[in-house]
Amino acid sequence: MSPGLSVDDYLGRFTDEPGYLDFARVGPVGRTVRDEESAQSSLLGRARFGTLATLEEQDARVRAAVAATLGLRDDQVVFQPNTSQGLMHAMFGLAGRIAVSPAEFPSLTFAAQRSHDALGKLEPVWIEADHGRVTPGSLRERLTDDVTAVGVSLVDFRTGFVLDLDGVRQVIGDRLLVLDAMQGFGIVDAPWHLADIIVSGGQKWVRAGWGTGFLALSDRAAEQLTPVLSGFSATDAEETPLDEVLPPTRGAAAFEISNPDPVAQARLAAALEELALVGVGSVREQVAERVSRIIDLADEFGIEVVSPRDESERAGIVVLEPRADRLTILTASLHNHGITATTRAGTVRLAPHATTDDETLGMLRAALISFMTAP
Repeated sequence: MSPGLSVDDYLGRFTDEPGYLDFARVGPVGRTVRDEESAQSSLLGRARFGTLATLEEQDARVRAAVAATLGLRDDQVVFQPNTSQGLMHAMFGLAGRIAVSPAEFPSLTFAAQRSHDALGKLEPVWIEADHGRVTPGSLRERLTDDVTAVGVSLVDFRTGFVLDLDGVRQVIGDRLLVLDAMQGFGIVDAPWHLADIIVSGGQKWVRAGWGTGFLALSDRAAEQLTPVLSGFSATDAEETPLDEVLPPTRGAAAFEISNPDPVAQARLAAALEELALVGVGSVREQVAERVSRIIDLADEFGIEVVSPRDESERAGIVVLEPRADRLTILTASLHNHGITATTRAGTVRLAPHATTDDETLGMLRAALISFMTAP
C-alpha cells in the first residue's frame, strides 16, 4: 500500500449495503481484507513449492500490526481467534481477587468465574456499576487491599459508554488492569499503555472478520500470569517438540494452544495496516459524526436516547429506549425499512461506522416516521 490514505479512499474500499447499523455486532469486511483472504487461500489451495513459507510469515506480520496500533513491542502480542479465548488465557493465568462488574459482556465475567471454579486461584469480586457504567468512583468503593486486579471493558456493549481509562488507572494504583477492548478497538484511540492486559477481536470495528483477535501483555503482566493453557507451539523449541513435553516459553508467546490460522492472521494484519494508513482518529471523527446524526434523529422523533451524548464518553453505539409498549413497533419499523440493528432488554442498539452513508440515515428516518405514525 502507498503511504497515507485519504478518508474517501478508505471508505471506497467497503461495499456494505445501505441500512446496516450493527457494527457493534459485526463489521462487514472490505475489499482489502477480502483480497488478502483470497490471496492467502490461493496459496494454500495450490501449495506451490515454497509458497507455504508466506503463510508462516503471517504470525510475525499480525503481531507487528497489533503492536503498532497499541504502541507496544511485537513480542508483547500473541494472536488469538477471538476475545473470549484471550480472556480465558488471562483469567486462568491470574491469581488473587479481581474486581469486575456482572454487567460486563459475558466474555469477561465467564472467564473470571470459570477460572475460579476450575482452579480456585482467582476470586471474582462483583462490583456494582454506576447505572450500568463502570467508573473510577464505582471501582473505588469496592477496592480493598486484597483486590489484585480489575477487569473492565473499554466500551460498554449495552450503553456505549467509553471507560475513563486514565481515571481507572489512577484509582486502582498498581493493580493489574485487564481490558476487554472489543467495542472500542479500531475507533477509540485509547491510552493503551495504562492497561496491563489488552484483549480484543477484529470482527467488529476493525472489520477483519471472525476468527481474528489478540492478547497483549505488559511486561509485568507477562511475569505474573501463569500460562495455564499453553500448547506445543508455545515453547522455545525451533521446531515442533517431539517425544518430550517442554515448558512454556516466556512472555505473551506462551499463551498459545496450537499453530494459529495464517489466513485469519493475514485478514487482521491487512485490516490494521489499512487502518494505520488512514488513522484511527480519522475514522473516529467519521463515526462520531454519524452517531451525532442518529442522536439528532432520535431527538426529532422523541425517542429517548440512553447512551452518552457527550462525544468524549461515547464511541460508535447509540441506544434507544422507547416506551415498553412501543418496542415491538420500533423493531418492526426498522426491519420493514431494511435497517439492521440489535434489540436487547427493551432497547434498540444502533451502531454506525465511517461507511454509514446518507442513504442509510435516510432509511432510518423513514423507519422512525413509520414508528411514530403507527397506531
